[in-house]
Amino acid sequence: MREALRGLTTRGRSFLAAAGAAGISAIVLGERDLLRVAVLLAALPLLAAAYVGRSRYKLACTRSLEPGRAPVGSSARVILRLQNMSRLPTGTLLLEDKLPYALGSRPRVVLERLGAHQASSVAYTVRADVRGRYPIGPLVIRLTDPFGLCELTRSFPSVDRLTVIPQVIALPTVRLAGEYAGTGDSRARSVAVHGEDDAATREYRRGDDLRRVHWRSTARTGELMVRREEQPWESRATVVLDTRVYAHRGEGPTASFEWAVSATASIAMHLRHAGYKLRLVTGSGVDIDAAEVAGEGVILDTLADAKLAQNGDISVLVEQVRRRSDGGLVIGIFGSLTVAEAELLAGLRGNGATCIGFAIDSSTWVSMTAGERTEADREHAAAALALVHSGWRSVPVVHGATLPNLWPAAARGSSGFAWRAAMAETVGGVIR
Repeated sequence: MREALRGLTTRGRSFLAAAGAAGISAIVLGERDLLRVAVLLAALPLLAAAYVGRSRYKLACTRSLEPGRAPVGSSARVILRLQNMSRLPTGTLLLEDKLPYALGSRPRVVLERLGAHQASSVAYTVRADVRGRYPIGPLVIRLTDPFGLCELTRSFPSVDRLTVIPQVIALPTVRLAGEYAGTGDSRARSVAVHGEDDAATREYRRGDDLRRVHWRSTARTGELMVRREEQPWESRATVVLDTRVYAHRGEGPTASFEWAVSATASIAMHLRHAGYKLRLVTGSGVDIDAAEVAGEGVILDTLADAKLAQNGDISVLVEQVRRRSDGGLVIGIFGSLTVAEAELLAGLRGNGATCIGFAIDSSTWVSMTAGERTEADREHAAAALALVHSGWRSVPVVHGATLPNLWPAAARGSSGFAWRAAMAETVGGVIR
């Protein structure tokens, strides 16, 4: 009740002041009727405070996000559902949801009175242009009585999180070198090794289907033998994101690092949908497998949180990838490289891996003088060529490049050809 009295509005306090003045006047003048007016004026704000204070604890709120994972630049809908749990109707409700600055100003929504046990929903839209996880809430509700004499504020502690993921761009279907690298025992391999009449077999185990019994092997060994279950040949791919802070330039959503994160997400989703067993490695220490059903969400959530690393190093990144390297396809999205760093990447060529590198020239994300531009272009060309000599298929990237236009350069063919073809697409620093 004390808190409700502290919530009296200017109107409510005016009523109490008027009641006090009327009461003093009634005592001085000896007017009983005036005393009755004073009692009525005092009772109204007190009853309003009691009413609001009681209803304060009879509200339930839930919040839902549609969708809970939104791409950069898209909108998400926040739905608030409020239910009056008491038998008394509420007054007009003013709803205010707390939002981080990146999602815009705090929305204020007016909700008309709720009847006994009645529920109502309101919604608003948020939009984020920067990746990340953003808390939404807590919700603050201002409760008022029908006469506007008392106003209380209630804060619901629940907080939901909106995940803003990098933009995923559809890529054209191309045939990549190393797309059939991986592990597994396919029927084609078994036949190639043993022949059709000498299929890979094992001893019979209780519960095996008798239709799989291989009678020729059974007769030869004297024990019941069955054909092995065929294991499909798995295509493996490792996507590597360079997070060295000095390798990227630009600020905000248009920075070269944001291009790299979006490219990583697009390539990872493209390969995953193509049936690859995918692994994601970043220079910040992230190393995840995305073979599970929920792997797509794990990748996007991880990239939503991707940050530049102050102490990043190419040698550490190479060692991290090689720690669990099992061949297959390696696709790296690198910031600006030096010749020495490009040569270090030759360490990922082991174990039959096919390496494709998108070499970002981050200097094109900032303005330079003509002399500085010439020197930066020379250094980038030398690093891209060193990457080719290290056995990588190098795809140069400059500001204004679009990944769908660059993706075909990662297709089958010689590394030098891919590098020259991508460079031929560059006119005035912009990919056509």
